[in-house]
Amino acid sequence: MKKIGVNVLKLDALEKVLGASRYGGDYSIPNLLYLKVIRSHKSHAKIVKVELDEALQVKGVERIFTAKDIPGRNRIGIIQKDQPVLALDRVRYVGDPIALIAGETVEATEEASQKIKVTYEELPSIKTPEEALQPFAPPIHEKGNLLIEFNLVKGDIQVGFKEAEVIIEKSYTTTWVDHAYLEPDGGVAYWDEEERLVIICPTQNVHYDQREVASFLNLPLERVRILQPTTGGAFGGRLDITIQCFLALAAFHLKRPVKMVYTREEVFQVISKRHPLKIHYRSGARKDGRLTAVEVDILGDTGAYASYGTTVAIRAAVHATGPYQVPHVKVRSRMAYTNNPWSGAMRGFGVPQIAFAHESQMDLLAQALKMDPLEIRKINALQIGSETATGQVLRASVGIRKTLERIEEWRGRVSPYPLDSKRPFIRRGIGIGSMWYGIGNTGIANPSTAQIELSPKGEIKLYIGVADIGQGSDTVLLQIASEALGVELKEIQLIRADTFLTTDTGATSASRQTYITGNAILNAIGNLKKKVLQEASSLLSEEEEDLFVEDGWVKHRQKRCMVLPIQEVARRTQKTIRGEGHFDPETTRLDPETGQGTPYATYAFATHLAEVEVDIETGKVKVLRVIACHDVGRAIHPYNVIGQIIGGVAMGVGFALMEEYDPGRTISFVNYLIPTSKDIPEVIPILVEDQEPTGPFGAKGVGEPALIPSAPAILNAIADAIGERIYHLPANLERVLEAVQKAKKED
Repeated sequence: MKKIGVNVLKLDALEKVLGASRYGGDYSIPNLLYLKVIRSHKSHAKIVKVELDEALQVKGVERIFTAKDIPGRNRIGIIQKDQPVLALDRVRYVGDPIALIAGETVEATEEASQKIKVTYEELPSIKTPEEALQPFAPPIHEKGNLLIEFNLVKGDIQVGFKEAEVIIEKSYTTTWVDHAYLEPDGGVAYWDEEERLVIICPTQNVHYDQREVASFLNLPLERVRILQPTTGGAFGGRLDITIQCFLALAAFHLKRPVKMVYTREEVFQVISKRHPLKIHYRSGARKDGRLTAVEVDILGDTGAYASYGTTVAIRAAVHATGPYQVPHVKVRSRMAYTNNPWSGAMRGFGVPQIAFAHESQMDLLAQALKMDPLEIRKINALQIGSETATGQVLRASVGIRKTLERIEEWRGRVSPYPLDSKRPFIRRGIGIGSMWYGIGNTGIANPSTAQIELSPKGEIKLYIGVADIGQGSDTVLLQIASEALGVELKEIQLIRADTFLTTDTGATSASRQTYITGNAILNAIGNLKKKVLQEASSLLSEEEEDLFVEDGWVKHRQKRCMVLPIQEVARRTQKTIRGEGHFDPETTRLDPETGQGTPYATYAFATHLAEVEVDIETGKVKVLRVIACHDVGRAIHPYNVIGQIIGGVAMGVGFALMEEYDPGRTISFVNYLIPTSKDIPEVIPILVEDQEPTGPFGAKGVGEPALIPSAPAILNAIADAIGERIYHLPANLERVLEAVQKAKKED
């Protein structure tokens, strides 16, 4: 049997093509009430009074909830519980929720929302992280405005720069970016026959949602059931609590089914954003191109609430050297609270921003040394035996050099673009961007679980808590189970992302599920096989050590004719045979003073080559082609991997050229630009399979790595085309024209 490396039909392909998938907003239950949130129009203020009387008179309004109606903890947050579900006495950004309306119709809630009056006492509003960290800045939270400062130190940075024969020092900035997933947040909540509160809504982690809702309502965990429906994208935006607690509060009090669907304007206003980072970078190298030192200062804006700000600050610092060997490293990474919209997880956790900086630095070093940009990367690329900036020695599956070599082969086929006499305003260029990405959470416990079951009817059931958000984990994890168990995919029933039926597998984030839950499934199947052999031994009156499981059959080591399907073992014994599996990657916590440690068990690597066309009269950039080479360990489902890479490139084009969230002004796709089909270049994916020994059948991950090298490659290509570099993302028309004018002056 071979299910690994095979492009089987994705589990949800047919229902999505036919439009039969049910998203959160598609659910409808008799006797529904509809919900709407009232939000702050102030960025920082005390709530003096909330007047509800007039709104309560609106026909069809059932009830209006405030923070005083919350029976449990009015604080949520993945790392720090600093975000209120409903603000009690203070708001910290434009969009903070204050009240929740429940009505018989959407129209009734809309009308009531216009009649609620909130009286504020305005407080000083902080708009930049620099302002937030001033000594006497007004505190946004009780503990002050510094969320985290993380330092990473390796070697002696002063020695490193003394050894350098060329030093490049530059600053880079990125802005807020929206996830722009197509499905607005929507879902339902109701009480079931077992007196459990059931919530169906898009999410990336049903078990985290369950814990937050249970604490919020002061209910036992077992009385809250979270189910994930088909989810129309996420990219990190559904890791935080969105509508879950609003649905829970109304259903809890009213004992009626409730429904809530955000408008697109709400999604833009209140869902987390990619963290804006300001990155000051200093790189040193010898004349032969070898890096001697890297010093980086990172300052991020987490907005009004922490969310994943701590994670982003740490991961950005750990990845600040790029996929290169650097003997002397010093990184300071800080994240500050402001009264801006809150930032959270978004595909890459800070690595897309830091990759833009370190790959620009590599090109600048190559330029100063008159070297080939690809050659300087090959000279410094990590390899087996290399020590990372955190002191981790890489033992296996380090495919960065292979990706560079494959890109070099392709680059040789790219002909130099001559000037077109009919279009003298067009310039063309090529650029390279490389990256590395740690799979899973950073230096903390990162476990997953799985169960596989044989029923007395001969059914095979796989239980996992994984949320498939479109990336295809349902299919890939079933392929792993099918291969390990030796049965066809169609013989395995998948039960997933239901807190009543499945155990905690952690979040669908950090490109972790194939590697971590895949291993948990393998361990569960190993456990199941042992139990099957125990039962088969009794059934067949044979010694257990003489039996083994292969291709879905119990076989005898000497008596080759003696075979029994594993399902038949359960049928004959009339027992449910269940295997439990658990996996937690081997990592260590990072030293709080130096950042030294083993943050990840394995890393993904990639290099992209971008070809661009720049109109120097309008500033328009067209990405013509991207060669995207990725070391994924092992491609369980090659087409799925290719799909991730193409999607990552598309998102990278947006990050590089057009996506820029403007707080208070961005309310729809009219003024938030994302790539359309006409903006997507030709993408040529290349898979490098440098297998990870600890991965399921050698696999690692590709979800976030697919995005990360795209913007660096595109920005390096723009610099190649116009002879001037852009240091602030996105490289929109105005910034490109400004760079063109600067290049003309320098000529």
